[in-house]
Amino acid sequence: MTSASLLSTINAPADLRKLPRADLKTLADELREHVLQSVSKTGGHLSSNLGTVELTVALHYVFNTPEDRLVWDVGHQTYPHKILTGRRDQMHTLRQLGGISGFPRRDESPYDTFGTAHSSTSISAALGMAIGAKNQNQMRHAVAIIGDGAMSAGMAFEAMNNAGVQPELPLLVVLNDNDMSISPPVGALNRYLAQLMSGRFYAAAKSVGKQVLKPIPPLFELAKRVEEQAKGLVVPATLFEKFGFNYIGPIDGHDLDSLIPMLENVKQLMEKGAGPQFLHVVTKKGQGYKLAEADPVAYHGPGKFDPAVGLTKPATAPKPTFTQIFGQWLCDMAAQDSRLVGITPAMREGSGMVEFEKRYPDRYHDVGIAEQHAVTFAAGLACEGMKPVVAIYSTFLQRGYDQLIHDVTIQNLPVVFALDRAGLVGADGATHAGAYDIAYLRCIPNISVACPADEAECRALLTTAFEQNHSVAVRYPRGAGAGKQPSSELTGLPFGKGKVERQGKKLAILSFGTMLYPALQAAEKLDATVVNMRWAKPIDTELLREIAHAHEQLVTLEEGCLMGGAGSAVLEALQQLQINKPVLNLGLPDVFIEHGDPAKLLSMQGLDAIGIEASIRKRFA
Repeated sequence: MTSASLLSTINAPADLRKLPRADLKTLADELREHVLQSVSKTGGHLSSNLGTVELTVALHYVFNTPEDRLVWDVGHQTYPHKILTGRRDQMHTLRQLGGISGFPRRDESPYDTFGTAHSSTSISAALGMAIGAKNQNQMRHAVAIIGDGAMSAGMAFEAMNNAGVQPELPLLVVLNDNDMSISPPVGALNRYLAQLMSGRFYAAAKSVGKQVLKPIPPLFELAKRVEEQAKGLVVPATLFEKFGFNYIGPIDGHDLDSLIPMLENVKQLMEKGAGPQFLHVVTKKGQGYKLAEADPVAYHGPGKFDPAVGLTKPATAPKPTFTQIFGQWLCDMAAQDSRLVGITPAMREGSGMVEFEKRYPDRYHDVGIAEQHAVTFAAGLACEGMKPVVAIYSTFLQRGYDQLIHDVTIQNLPVVFALDRAGLVGADGATHAGAYDIAYLRCIPNISVACPADEAECRALLTTAFEQNHSVAVRYPRGAGAGKQPSSELTGLPFGKGKVERQGKKLAILSFGTMLYPALQAAEKLDATVVNMRWAKPIDTELLREIAHAHEQLVTLEEGCLMGGAGSAVLEALQQLQINKPVLNLGLPDVFIEHGDPAKLLSMQGLDAIGIEASIRKRFA
């Protein structure tokens, strides 16, 4: 069998398990090349997937998937898994409309046992699966593969705390640690000790030793302390063993000759009722592709590129993104006000805070994947007179919702929430779409919601938000907008006030956020008035009253969920004003919108200029 044809024979993990172990290295090489070539054509997550190739091969080789459950965390490292589980020939559709997802999805494959597009959920899910199997008297292994970044979230430790008291549970947590390296001498020693600790000899010797020494309590306790401290000299075993897990590792996650015997030993321990196991695996982001190894951040989620050349700068400078506008504003405002503190839950690059960290390292705080902590940490800073700015994706703030209510708004603390990725996000799909922030924020007292229409307004409204003495969220989309050049000044806009952008006749479109520009295009065909509302909370009721009295029909327009969104806020305000006019609400429907090109997705929802015009003509024909 030639190396060029080996991967093509693998249509399911059952095929993989038929291979001689000697062929697995060749298969891994082919798999890595297939990932590289696929992502270069579609875009997607690259560095993390190049780092999980051998681990994926080993897990599917040792465990009887899909009967045994693999839960990947975070799910963007599952491209090798998808290729080995029957989706090799669909990789050209990755993250595209109608194609396969960039994350595990239960409705896509039986091998995708749990949807994990956000992090730190795998141990909880795998624990539930293991207990579910046990309660049904089924012998099934549950394996959570969690990244070292995801382990920074409290939810992972909450799950471990729960799992550690479950005796004889066939649960394995694999820590995919790709933020450290093992030097050759230490690596060789750790490989030997780890295999020894996971093997029958070590498990049996430890058990016998406990039985022999138990009648002599001082010696038994001394032996336990020596064992813990000896392992602690080489590995951070004590912490995880205090949670009730048997810690093994760290081992080289790219060495199949180490990985497979290790996993086989661990599997035997699980089958013998040894309780929850914890395997520490060290991998390298970008493994096998030198450019990604050298700069794993740049190759974390690239667009299309030529693997032979690597990432290149575009011939013409692209328009600045909303994220970049925020990053520049943050630096400028920090220079003006020493009270400003920037906070991000592990999204420094994604939230545009790289330059801020360089300029103001003492005022920059990356708290890890810990959104709940980020929000309450900001509240604590605000209590001491600081002006915290939490840069967080719309969909990630959902994780800190309780803290937003109890720790920030009930205490009426002035925290600015810079909500990136508001609205549809394209290739990442429903799990990352910021569809709900207007609805879930505007129902909370003591917080306002600003919706800038373009880059210039984004900078201005961030300044307005920072000037307030209560919490304000400023929501803005991924990517670039209309290309409106912001002022270099830190000048705000009137709080809670909108603006008429086009004067028409019978019909008025009340637009929230970047929907302003397709609204203006549609209004030209309809001779409609267009109002840039700017704020979803508070609603500019004075302007709304004027517009409602001067027009026969009203339309609200937003890139957010209709239920409870900005359109609902307008209806509530009209009711309070005792104004009865026909109103058409346009926005995102009550469904999860899948991955695809953002412009195409908006068009499919009728939220481009053509769709807006058509909906209005249909309603007010």
